[in-house]
Amino acid sequence: MTTGGILGDAVGTAMAAEGLREMAAPGPDGHTHETACLNCGTPLAGHFCHACGQAAHVHRSLMAFVHDIAHGVFHFEGKIWRTIPALMLRPGQLTRDYIEGRRVRYVSPIALFLFSVFLLFAVVKHVPHGNQAGAEGINNIDINGKKIQGTAANEAEVVRLKAKRAQLAAAGQSTEDIDDEIEAREGVIEALRAAKGDVSKQVDGAFKAADKTRHYSDIPELNTAIAKARANPELALYKLQSNAYKYAWALIPLSVPLLWLLFPFSRRFGLYDHTVFVTYSLCAMSLLVVLITLLRMANVPGTAFVAMLYPPWHMYRQIKDAYGLSRFSALWRTWVVSIGAVIVLTVFAVVLVLIGVAG
Repeated sequence: MTTGGILGDAVGTAMAAEGLREMAAPGPDGHTHETACLNCGTPLAGHFCHACGQAAHVHRSLMAFVHDIAHGVFHFEGKIWRTIPALMLRPGQLTRDYIEGRRVRYVSPIALFLFSVFLLFAVVKHVPHGNQAGAEGINNIDINGKKIQGTAANEAEVVRLKAKRAQLAAAGQSTEDIDDEIEAREGVIEALRAAKGDVSKQVDGAFKAADKTRHYSDIPELNTAIAKARANPELALYKLQSNAYKYAWALIPLSVPLLWLLFPFSRRFGLYDHTVFVTYSLCAMSLLVVLITLLRMANVPGTAFVAMLYPPWHMYRQIKDAYGLSRFSALWRTWVVSIGAVIVLTVFAVVLVLIGVAG
């Protein structure tokens, strides 16, 4: 065959492919019915292109667009409804299935983690917190059922605190904390009396002045962070929530070494296994917090009971089934992981406080 013939065949093949890739008109159901992949031009033989993986037919309807949004943001498409029940009731089996390659039915660990963290902070952010009442309490107290505001409230509180300090001193107990609170209250009273503009700023300044001499930690950065948090708890909580959302992913590398220590130098279980385990576990705990928060808002009885018992049960089931352990091996590892989880969360919180101060 001549060179011209070869080139002619190549051009003809390319033109034919382009013709096949031309999008067909959608039918009454909004679906198109191509005979070749619209992405790469490969002839179709099924619901997906075997060359690039794109769906065989494009759905050009409004409901298809809504479905694409749901799939892109939440990775729905039915998988989420199979994954969450398995995550909450059969976490070890879910972890083992994913590690061993049986994963087409489930949402991937990292996709579910991003979804659960997003949902967690979306719910928690809109729940009223106790610090709001605490912030009002500095200026408002009840005396014999009557609410007294502003200067009068703080003066009455100072009288009560001084009486309590006298009792502590008579008993030979330390009065350092109550002295600091009295000093802070007296500073608030002065600020309120002299206030002619923004009272909240002067109150905040009084607390900052009262906290300057306090010592909370031998670590200078941490001592400063705690002092600032006490001086402005609402700002500290806001920064803590913002940083927790941004740095939630750090819980995964912080937790994986703990799992590795339970199976050191194991040939059967590696870092990949532990990472999948930790990620799914964090997803379950995030969704549990969401559920508990919603149940408490609805005043459902027994919420605290569930919050206490479910985490250790879930951890035990996941460890036992994911790693194929006996009951005894799973129980003592659950105990170790529970203690380690508290340590990891404490370290994470401290780091967030330090980041908040630096920011």
